[in-house]
Amino acid sequence: MNDTPDPTSKMIPAWEYKIEELMQVSIQLLRLFFIAIMIVYLFSCLIGLSSKLIDLTLQYGALNFVNMKIILTDALFTLIVLAIVRTLFIRNGYLYALTLLEIGFVVIIRKLILLEVDPSDTWLLLILGGISALFFGLIIFAHSSKFRSSKVI
Repeated sequence: MNDTPDPTSKMIPAWEYKIEELMQVSIQLLRLFFIAIMIVYLFSCLIGLSSKLIDLTLQYGALNFVNMKIILTDALFTLIVLAIVRTLFIRNGYLYALTLLEIGFVVIIRKLILLEVDPSDTWLLLILGGISALFFGLIIFAHSSKFRSSKVI
C-alpha cells in the first residue's frame, strides 16, 4: 500500500481541456466542410454524366460500344464518388469496411473496362478478374452474414 498519488490519476488542467475541445470542434467543422465539398463534387459528376449521356444520345442515337464505354466509365467513377460520400456518414465499423470493399470492387471493375484488350495482357486480365470475383464473393458473404445476424437477434 503506497500512499503516493498515482501520476495517471492527475486531473487535466482547464486550459488543456479547452484546447482539446477546440480541436475537436475544429476537426468536426473541417469534416463537415469536406463533406459539403464532396457533395458539390458529386452533383458536378452527376450533371456531367447526364449531360454527356444526353449529348451522345442526341448526336449518335443508338450508342456504339466506344460511346457506351465512355458513359459506363463515367458512371462507375460517379458511383465511386457516391460511395466515398456515403462513407463519410457511416459510424458503424462493419458498414464502413463493407463500403470500402464495395468501392474497391467498383475500382477494379472500372480498371477492367478501361483496359484495352491485348493478348499480352491476358494474365493481368485474368488476375484482375479473379480479384474482382473474390471481392464480389466477399461482398455477398458480408451482406448475407449481416442479414443472418440481424435475423438471429
